[in-house]
Amino acid sequence: MVRNAAQAYGARKVETASPAELTLMLYEGAIKFCNIAMGAIENKDYEKANTNIQKARNIIVELQTTLDHKYKVAEDFDIIYDYIFRKLVDANMKKDPVILEEALNQIRDMRDAWKEIMRLAKQPRT
Repeated sequence: MVRNAAQAYGARKVETASPAELTLMLYEGAIKFCNIAMGAIENKDYEKANTNIQKARNIIVELQTTLDHKYKVAEDFDIIYDYIFRKLVDANMKKDPVILEEALNQIRDMRDAWKEIMRLAKQPRT
């Protein structure tokens, strides 16, 4: 019962989120999956690590494929997402926490930059 309520809440949160909030949720999800994978690598649970790195990688692919290339900044985001994607693949193949940490740091930086963009967008223009 509690699980169904939590799932309903999560679904409703996604349904009512703005595009900017959805992007933030994707960054948060990628961070969560990388953290789970990091713990799994430490515990030598390579199947769990693989599953979660793939989830993070899929989020990066989603972020990359939804870029609006009519804006010049999309090219910069595309380069960063490609770098993160390659790091995630490499970390998964080698089960290397150092490489995974590099990807995770980049995702955190992107998330933090996105939060700042959202904050600035809410400020009234003078």
